[in-house]
Amino acid sequence: MAVATSQSTENYSMNLPWTESPFFRSELKKANLSPEMERIVTQYAEGGFVVFDPDIDESILNTALEKLEPKHLAVKDDRIQDAWRDVDAVRQIAIAPKVLDVLRTLYRREPIPFQTLNFKLGTQQRTHSDSMHFHSIPQRFMCGVWVALEDVRDDNGPLHYYPGSHKLPFYDLSDIGIRATSAKSLDEAYGKTYPKYADFLSDMIEAQDLKKAVLNMKKGHAIIWAANLLHGGEKILTPGSTRYSQVTHYFFQDCVYYTPLQSDMPLDKLYLRQITNIITGEKVANKYIDEYIKQDNEGYAMRITIPTAVRRIGGLILKPFRKLLGR
Repeated sequence: MAVATSQSTENYSMNLPWTESPFFRSELKKANLSPEMERIVTQYAEGGFVVFDPDIDESILNTALEKLEPKHLAVKDDRIQDAWRDVDAVRQIAIAPKVLDVLRTLYRREPIPFQTLNFKLGTQQRTHSDSMHFHSIPQRFMCGVWVALEDVRDDNGPLHYYPGSHKLPFYDLSDIGIRATSAKSLDEAYGKTYPKYADFLSDMIEAQDLKKAVLNMKKGHAIIWAANLLHGGEKILTPGSTRYSQVTHYFFQDCVYYTPLQSDMPLDKLYLRQITNIITGEKVANKYIDEYIKQDNEGYAMRITIPTAVRRIGGLILKPFRKLLGR
């Protein structure tokens, strides 16, 4: 009697980042990495983050600070989005060669920097997962890279994170009984829906007994975190202290890019993103398993729905012709 055998993992590759694949350990043995890169990859796989020196020239960091200061004075919430479009130093940080090389190794796909955020102050942001804001099909092909533009200390609002939390399932809004598209605008989603999601994460962290870590970091150093790593900002203990920093968000090639906070897939409501590759300045097409999705606009797919009454009338009109054709 023949015995069925499972498919060998020797030639098997999941459509996931290899650092989050169930076959990671066997893949690592075959990877032939340098000792330093093996350390980085292993830490990332286990903890969902890695801290390193991205070798960005300090003159680029200083130029970014100088060019951004007038913009910081002009905004209310201290968050400058996509300054890469008119501040070249911000773009240079986003496309730093060492950062891109590390990301290629961690994800085995070409990284696509698509958004920059620059801060003067610590965000004091509640714990969250970036996956709620930026997600992909196949899942988890997204990450954030946070670069310190000045020394980060306990008192000026450092980043906090929960090591290993990236291994948790990604909890969609439907998992906590919320229909994402009940919010009629993005402002309503952030004002009403998102706080409920943040409350859920807070309760889950307590239930799972997750341990928080706080990151102090030297100017110029960086942290990469996985899409689903839970993280946020600590309180600013010294009033008036700055914490200049830049976050760049990255997707990876050959994915569908979408926003879960605005999506209800069972209702055929997938909020597609239209991203621009900061490296090339060109738009990136959404792609699902070797097939491009033909949609140029950001938002829900445009579909024409024919009312039931119209379909019935059409059926009555066509009925005689079907009889003639023997159908």
